[in-house]
Amino acid sequence: MAATDREAQAMRQALLLARRGPRGVNPQVGAVLLSPTGETLAEGWHRGAGTAHAEVDALTRLAEEKGADAAVGATAVVTLEPCNHTGRTGPCSEALIAAGVARVVYAVADPGALSAGGAERLRSAGVDVVGGVLAAEGEELLDSWLTVQRLGRPHVTVKWAQSLDGRAAASDGTSQWITGPDARADVHRRRSDADAIVVGTGTLLADDPALTARRPDGTLYEHQPRPVVIGTRATPQEARIRRHPLPFLQDEGDDLPDLLDRLRELGAHRVFVEGGPTLASSFVRAGLADELLVYLAPTLLGGPRLATGDLGVATITDQRRLTITTIERLGEDLLVVATPEGTP
Repeated sequence: MAATDREAQAMRQALLLARRGPRGVNPQVGAVLLSPTGETLAEGWHRGAGTAHAEVDALTRLAEEKGADAAVGATAVVTLEPCNHTGRTGPCSEALIAAGVARVVYAVADPGALSAGGAERLRSAGVDVVGGVLAAEGEELLDSWLTVQRLGRPHVTVKWAQSLDGRAAASDGTSQWITGPDARADVHRRRSDADAIVVGTGTLLADDPALTARRPDGTLYEHQPRPVVIGTRATPQEARIRRHPLPFLQDEGDDLPDLLDRLRELGAHRVFVEGGPTLASSFVRAGLADELLVYLAPTLLGGPRLATGDLGVATITDQRRLTITTIERLGEDLLVVATPEGTP
């Protein structure tokens, strides 16, 4: 049976509840328990790794208020398919079955290889299950977390600014500023969407970047990316990065997949690579760039300072083809957004 209007209404509430939880290693999930007559019995949401999942949170609240049998015959409306595995907590599917829930309505199917299968387990126990209710809204809520599940690592955006002749700096190494204020404001806005921002020690020592996400008036965005420095050279004590709201992480950079795994464990969903040509080329060459942001300035620099270095292209048949997704005018500059062909 399809979801009722009341269940769709409860799903909208569950989506709002989910946003109360932190974005991190685990997904943001909300749950609403309804009586057979459609009354709200209890609400719950996930508060972070190691805490009760949304369904269990709601069931616990209900049991504390109205007794252990209060969920018998109830409907659980959940933003994500109830999990079916034991991690730091037990399977939500089993908790719902044990509580006597008669019906489960969820928005998004769980893509996890270990955690998926909750809907099937519930059906096998005689629970009525309906999936895909307000799925678009659920996907929007869980967009970055779902991307991590599908890629197996954080999503990586590689950004650089260049002249029309492909240079990232003048012959003496100066690069501030190739692009104008509108383009730089766009970069900071995109930084604020990321969970980590990565630069090389070369950029750190040459430009002394703060690596914060700032509005045009200089104030900080609420969400700041964790700064990550790639390279073995020491970070100076007076470097601006040491005054970042979040502690910086330094890595030698000899194993980029391992670095991304560690950032994922820290809760990073989106990584913004903003280093120089060497670092940008390393991520592209390793096949770890999911999105390219290329800011094109209407200027010519000439000289040897190319925007990218060795990409592992020895012959034309090895070229790395891209799909351009958008081209945007930012003041006098252009932003070209592209993805490598074959990117999931």
